[in-house]
Amino acid sequence: MKKRSEKVSKEKGSSGFEEEITKIGGLNLQDKGSVQTTDDYQCSGILELDFPELCALAGVSEIPTVKLRQPTAASPSPSTDRGAMEGSPTQISSGSPVTTWCREPYLQIEKENGDSRTVKKVRVSGWMVDEVMARVLSKILPSLSNLQSLEMWRARLTDRTLTSLKNTITLCSNLRTVILDGNPIPGQAYYILLGEDSLVTHLSLRNNRIEEEGARLIGSALSTVHSTNRNLLSLNMAFNSIGDAGAIHIAQGLRLNRSLLCLSLANNHVGDSGAAHLAEVLGPFALTHEEIVERRRQLIMRDQLVPSQGVGTDSTGEHPLSIPSNSSIECNTSKVSKSSSKKKDAPKRDEKPAAGQTGATAAKKEEHKMTKKASDTKIARGRGGKSGGKDKHPSVTEQEEKSSSVQKSEEVVETLSPLLDPDVRHVEGKVIHPGNTALISLNLSGNKLTKQSLHMFLSLVGGQGEGGLLRLSLNVSFLEFLQRNNFPLDCEAFLNIQAMMSLKAPLIKAGSGQVDDEEGQAA
Repeated sequence: MKKRSEKVSKEKGSSGFEEEITKIGGLNLQDKGSVQTTDDYQCSGILELDFPELCALAGVSEIPTVKLRQPTAASPSPSTDRGAMEGSPTQISSGSPVTTWCREPYLQIEKENGDSRTVKKVRVSGWMVDEVMARVLSKILPSLSNLQSLEMWRARLTDRTLTSLKNTITLCSNLRTVILDGNPIPGQAYYILLGEDSLVTHLSLRNNRIEEEGARLIGSALSTVHSTNRNLLSLNMAFNSIGDAGAIHIAQGLRLNRSLLCLSLANNHVGDSGAAHLAEVLGPFALTHEEIVERRRQLIMRDQLVPSQGVGTDSTGEHPLSIPSNSSIECNTSKVSKSSSKKKDAPKRDEKPAAGQTGATAAKKEEHKMTKKASDTKIARGRGGKSGGKDKHPSVTEQEEKSSSVQKSEEVVETLSPLLDPDVRHVEGKVIHPGNTALISLNLSGNKLTKQSLHMFLSLVGGQGEGGLLRLSLNVSFLEFLQRNNFPLDCEAFLNIQAMMSLKAPLIKAGSGQVDDEEGQAA
C-alpha cells in the first residue's frame, strides 16, 4: 500500500509539473493547435519558452539557440569593456572570445538572480536580423518586463528593421540601453531612436559609417529651438565618418540640450573647424534671432502662470527673470480682502438696533456678525458650508497646493528650457547664453586636431571653472594602431589641459589624456 501511494503521488507530481510548464508557456495543450500566427501567441515572459515557439510560428528555418550568460563580478559589462569602448574592429563580448562572425546563431541573455522571468540583457552577435526575426523580437521583447539592455552587433539591420526595432523599444517599459554597433544603414535614420518620447538613456552607434547627413539628423534630434531630447545621457558615435560638417551639426544639437552627459566622437575625421564649434557651444555663445524670439515667447508663457502684480519690463523689452514670491502675493491678497471687508461692514455699523432690542443685545449680534464675516474672509468654507475647525485645515491646504502648483509650473518651465537660463545677459546688443555646462565627458581622440584646437579647449576649460567638462579626451595611448590627433604629447597646451582636468576630476587618470568612461565612451 505504501509503494502504491508513493507511485500515485509521483504520477500526480509529474502531471502537476507538466501542467505548470504548460501554464507558464501561456498555452494549454488543447489550445496550442489553434495558434496559427505570432499574433495569436500569448507570451509568458520566459524567453527560453517563447522564443523557439514564436520562431517556429514565424517560419524561421534555422532557429537560434538561447544561451544564458552568468554575470560575474570579475567580468566587465559590454559598456565598460575596453575593446567595446574603443569600437575597434575586433569587438570583445563581455568575457567571450574575440569574434567577427557567428558560425551558429544564438541569442545571449543575462538574468537577475537566476530567475527565468528577470531577463535584463539580450544580445544578438554576428547574425542577421531580417524582417521575420524583427517581428519575432517585436512580440517577445515587450513581454520581458525587466529588460534593460539590448545589443545588436553586426545584425545587418536595414531601414525597415530599424523602424521595427524603434517601435519595439518604445513598448519596452524598462529598456534604457541600446547598442547598435556595426550596423551601417543606407538611410542613416538612427535619429528615430532619439525622439522626444524616447526613453533610451544610453545609445551606442559605433562603426556604422555615419556621415554628415546622419550627423545632421542626430543633431536635430538632440535639440532644436522648438524640441529637445530630455532622456539621453550618453551617445557613442566612435569610428564613423562625420567629419567637420557632421561635428558642426552635433554642436548645433548641443546648444539647447541639457540631458546629454557623455559624448564620444572619436575617430570621425574631425578637424579644427568641427572642434571649434564644439568648444563654442560649451562656453558662452550669442543666441540667434530665432532663439531670441523663442526665448521671449517662453518668458511670456512663464509670466502668465502667475499674477502680473509688480511685473514690469526691462530695457530690452523682455520680461525680467524675477517673479513675485508666493508670500508677497498672499500679503497683497490679504490686504485687499481686509479693505473690502471693512467697506462692506461700514454701513452695517451705522444701522440702528431694531425695535424691542437693547443696545447691548444689538452690539453683541453686530460683533458676532463681524467676527463671522472676518473668519469667512480669511478661510473659505468647506463643501458642507460649515466653518468649524475641521474644515479650516483642508481649505488652507488647498490654498497651499494652489500656490505650490504655480511655483512648480514656473520651475518646470525654467528647468526644461535652457533659453530661460538666469545667467543669460545682454552685451553690446547681443544676448549671450552661458553655454552648455551639462556635458561632462567629451571624447575627440583619434581625429585630425592640431595645436589650434588645443588652445581653444584650454581657454574653454579655464573659463568653465568648477562646472562643465570633467573628462576631455584628445589622444589615445594604449592602442597604438589607432589614429592620433596631429599634435605631440609633450605639447605645452596639451599638458596644461591635463593639469586643469586633473584638478577638476582628480580620480581620472591624466597620464596621457586617457579617460575611462563608464557609459561606454572611448578614451
